[in-house]
Amino acid sequence: MDFFCILLWLMPGNPNISAIEQYIIDFVTELRLKRQLTQADIATIIGVGRSFVNKVEDKKERAKYNVNHIDKLADHFGLSPKDFLPEKANKYL
Repeated sequence: MDFFCILLWLMPGNPNISAIEQYIIDFVTELRLKRQLTQADIATIIGVGRSFVNKVEDKKERAKYNVNHIDKLADHFGLSPKDFLPEKANKYL
């Protein structure tokens, strides 16, 4: 998974997504899929439209989760906001 995150970050068409942002996107997407939730479910949890979550997960048209989104997701799933971040800052750079 770590190598996959780095490859996604380095892919052309992804210039506005940093490695840590990609890590968060991948974490939320994996959490969503494991819990069998839709993009609309995540959108409801964070208080945005489904199209926003679609843009976050779309490799061509990227939006980003912000700290308020992470806080709402962490609260909803009983996690800490720090669970959405890599253990070390340079692990994905």
